[in-house]
Amino acid sequence: MATSQEKVPLGGPSETSAETGKGKSKISKHVTHGYHTAEGKAGHSMEDFVFAEFKEVEGNELGLFAIFDGHVSHEVPDYLRTNLFNNILKEPDFWNETEKAIRRAYQMTDETILKKSAVLGKGGSTAVTAILINCEKLVVANVGDSRAVICRNGKAKQLSIDHEPDSERKDVEKRGGFVTKLPGDVARVDAQLAVARAFGDKSIKDHLSSEPHVVVETIDDHVELVLLASDGIWHVMDNQEAVDCVKSIDDAQAAAKALIDEALKRNSTDDISVIVVRFQ
Repeated sequence: MATSQEKVPLGGPSETSAETGKGKSKISKHVTHGYHTAEGKAGHSMEDFVFAEFKEVEGNELGLFAIFDGHVSHEVPDYLRTNLFNNILKEPDFWNETEKAIRRAYQMTDETILKKSAVLGKGGSTAVTAILINCEKLVVANVGDSRAVICRNGKAKQLSIDHEPDSERKDVEKRGGFVTKLPGDVARVDAQLAVARAFGDKSIKDHLSSEPHVVVETIDDHVELVLLASDGIWHVMDNQEAVDCVKSIDDAQAAAKALIDEALKRNSTDDISVIVVRFQ
């Protein structure tokens, strides 16, 4: 991690795999970030992985933020945490055609994960990534249902897209798969996976996509914060509720923890990871 990053493992019986940390921009004292995680009650060890740091690259400052939510896998999200941003920044067109570079890096990273399935296993991971360029431009990409939300003038705006099987049923069927809610009441690809896009998942990869949704947002004086969170938040609250929970908390790390505490009060049982980037 960069020198601006502080990372603290949490102790205690309910948060044995949790992490918390914070950092700040070197070019703007008003831009800070903080993150917090909490292990869920699903009976398996933590499958969420977080990346958050400011980094100088070719004379520019990049804020690199990501949440990787594994399913039947610890290895795939951990691999993504270590490699995805490196792969994005290696793309020769990153500075001139950032969106194109991110799409290509997502695809190449997924191909590598599939090739390494003997080591990484057959599980997979969702991802939401945000790259803040010189505190002026934000580029968000995602596959799956971890989400990025921006708060401008107190109003929440979702930047990512939840890639749900029902909404992408036609594409799944064109690839030879199917979507069903049986057993249970959640739509799943091939009765297995509750998202239509993800990294990995070799056994059903032919029926999934790893093509990210990518959006560019200008950071102006009206932006208060950007929030990244895994689906353990979105199962129990909507975008505006999440923003309202944290927007009055100046310390980004404390804001991330407060959001998780609220989700736990609302009986969220999934692993939860939250990153808050504050601009004012």
